[in-house]
Amino acid sequence: MNEKFLIEGGKKLKGEISVKGSKNTALKVLSACLLTDEPWTVSNVPQIEDIFRTIELLEKLGVKITKHESGIYELQAKNIKSNQIDFQIGQRLKSSILMAGPLLARKGVAEFPHPGGCVIGQRPRDLFLDGFKAFGAEIKIKKQGWKITAKKIKACKFIFPLVSVTATEAMILTAVLARGKTILKNAACEPEIVALINFLNFCGAKIVGAGSPTIEIEGVKYLKKGKCQIIPDRIEAGSFVILGLAAKSPIKIINLNPEHLEVLLLLLEKAGADLKIGKDHVLINSIQPLKAVDIRTHEYPGFPTDLQAPFTVLMTQAKGLSLIHETIFEGRLFYTDFLNQLGAKTIMADPHRVIVQGPTKLCGRRMISPDIRAGIALLIAALAAKGQSIIENVYQIDRGYENIEERLQGIGANIRRIKE
Repeated sequence: MNEKFLIEGGKKLKGEISVKGSKNTALKVLSACLLTDEPWTVSNVPQIEDIFRTIELLEKLGVKITKHESGIYELQAKNIKSNQIDFQIGQRLKSSILMAGPLLARKGVAEFPHPGGCVIGQRPRDLFLDGFKAFGAEIKIKKQGWKITAKKIKACKFIFPLVSVTATEAMILTAVLARGKTILKNAACEPEIVALINFLNFCGAKIVGAGSPTIEIEGVKYLKKGKCQIIPDRIEAGSFVILGLAAKSPIKIINLNPEHLEVLLLLLEKAGADLKIGKDHVLINSIQPLKAVDIRTHEYPGFPTDLQAPFTVLMTQAKGLSLIHETIFEGRLFYTDFLNQLGAKTIMADPHRVIVQGPTKLCGRRMISPDIRAGIALLIAALAAKGQSIIENVYQIDRGYENIEERLQGIGANIRRIKE
């Protein structure tokens, strides 16, 4: 079914909007249930397409899953009936590769597809394959993916040649049940990784170094049952703060952790935003003219690549020239063509850099959402623009943002979903 968003932009927004659970934490915690035959209860899980696909994958592997109420799941991987991650679903989901390590540890074999996700640049697969080899796995190339086998996975020392969030998580999950001490160097430090490690330790894992580039994992024989509440989604929180500023609307964003948004909030204040930051909320106190600032994406604690597109939209409304430097993915700036069609003035310097001149008046038009983060950026632009916009391929936005049109309607946005 082809679904679209119809937006009447230029409206003032008001009120509170609450942040849902972290997509990138929930995906990893759900996948980690394969490490144990004990039941896990996971709450504050966002109801989004990527979660639904992950649940499908786990059920096909034999995981018993019960949904008690919205956002609460009980999972038990007591009877794993397959070691093959469904290729059709897995190819659409980058995080599907996280199931390979637990399957290898529990069953001695795992088959998985080329991982999918957003088409925003190269995702080096050698990071994962070299990591699995370091644990003693043998790898066979198959038509649609790989098959890895190991009679007994062994601890190792592994240095990531480049910082990768998903590769760090995949190696952590592989190491939890490995015999001996695993040392991971040049590991990613994101809050989502810290949350995953904290929960694994609660269930009996022995992991130290969360939030640092060096992580040590002492293998254990089993994990016990546990309960996990997913942390707030910092990318959604940042997107909503940017939305309020772009729409020149004093909204309040609640249920977030400001410590996870330090770089964004500092840059917004540098640009002239009047923000009141509380323990678990951010209030856009008043609407002030913004001045252009430059950003350079970087792994945490740097500026998050997932907020680059929304921030670029905001810079179309700021006075002056800003340089947006995307250092992580080389294909993540092409959405700026749509911004120019709305009336923005952006120039692509190269696949990693774009120059934005503002402020410019944006006018609504028809657009296509290319991926999750560019999709929410186009939605922010449409809400800030005068007139009517139509955004197609909203499945991409649904992958990362729960019931987004209903929640935006709650703060006064004129948006509705059209099903065809």
